[in-house]
Amino acid sequence: MIPRYARPDMVAVWSPETKFKIWYEIEAHACDAQAKLGVIPQENADAVWKAKDVEFDVARIDEIEAVTKHDVIAFLTHLAEHVGSEEARFVHQGMTSSDVLDTCFNVQLVRASDILLAGMDRVLAALKTRALEHKDILRVGRSHGIHAEPTTMGLTFARFYAEMDRNKTRLQQAREEIATGAISGAVGTFANIDPAVEEHVCEQLGLTPEPISTQVIPRDRHAMFFAVLGVIASSIENVAIEIRHMQRTEVLEGAEFFSMGQKGSSAMPHKKNPVLTENLTGLARLVRMTVIPAMENVALWHERDISHSSVERGIGPDATVTLDFALHRLAGVVEKMLIFPENMLDNMNKFPGLVMSQRVLLSLTQAGVSREDAYSMVQRNALKVWEERVDFQEQLLADADVVAALGVDGINEKFDMGYHTKHVDTIFARVFKD
Repeated sequence: MIPRYARPDMVAVWSPETKFKIWYEIEAHACDAQAKLGVIPQENADAVWKAKDVEFDVARIDEIEAVTKHDVIAFLTHLAEHVGSEEARFVHQGMTSSDVLDTCFNVQLVRASDILLAGMDRVLAALKTRALEHKDILRVGRSHGIHAEPTTMGLTFARFYAEMDRNKTRLQQAREEIATGAISGAVGTFANIDPAVEEHVCEQLGLTPEPISTQVIPRDRHAMFFAVLGVIASSIENVAIEIRHMQRTEVLEGAEFFSMGQKGSSAMPHKKNPVLTENLTGLARLVRMTVIPAMENVALWHERDISHSSVERGIGPDATVTLDFALHRLAGVVEKMLIFPENMLDNMNKFPGLVMSQRVLLSLTQAGVSREDAYSMVQRNALKVWEERVDFQEQLLADADVVAALGVDGINEKFDMGYHTKHVDTIFARVFKD
């Protein structure tokens, strides 16, 4: 987790102070449930809540752990220092460390999910605004990086919106998938603790009880969660790559906002570089880097081992903090992005009329020309446009075979740009549903 790419709200989710506060709540709620069942005295459960407003001393817990070599025991020892050793003697009754660690980790992932969902809402709002703003602004569509047929800048933003909207649904599902807790004791059999304790703790923390937890919550849930984060990161990169292409000097259809006083290069004062979207490409790689370790954590020995633990201490904060930062950086880029409609039109006309080749091809087949002959007729004129930069429409009008099949008016009619935008409203209605 690098401070340069971190926002305070998400960092707070993973702070030691937050972790120990969640550990405390798990233990305190478990004591309440145990007292209700008559397993421990009510006064002992009540005594635990004396630490409700305590700021746990992270340095003191670390000091204890240096001796015990066990983080949960170190925390429980420190808790007893606040509550009293006699009052705290029933804390952790029938529980195992994974009950605390796994339930806490999932609480943190749920909280992280809510922050990420808010970030996605900001991205979606930005993409929708720009899509509506540029709905009918023509630009050339590209396949293999080569001019294909006309599209609109609005459709470009709209397809990114649809992709991010799918990702929001995936993240909501991942949040639900990860929102489970386990207070089932050693090897998950509830031998030393009643399932009612787990139900109470989960209810208080906004989780659902894990149906069967062995001694850990199954890691397929976490694998799915981090996989979704990886997909979202890839979609962020998808948008970033498009903007980076737009900002290339020879394209310049759009660009990141360049603020007063900003410097693009230490050597070349003229430079305006797409540094934010290049950064997003890098951040996406960092998030995706956490997916494979999460997948590998699924296979644990028997009822548990801790090979997953060191991995999750890293990928939990790293993936969520980085993705949170990336979402807000992307939203800011889209919100302030510069669009150059004149350059879009100039780019489309670099090879005049060439983008209409398919429409001419289809018209020839409808006029009775075989597809093979029609393709040959169109291509021989199109290649001249590539090689000589002549006007495609004029080439067709000078081709006797094409004129014989379509007529002069028929050829001219095929160069109406409105032909390619006639269903934009239909697409927008599908995407935005309002």
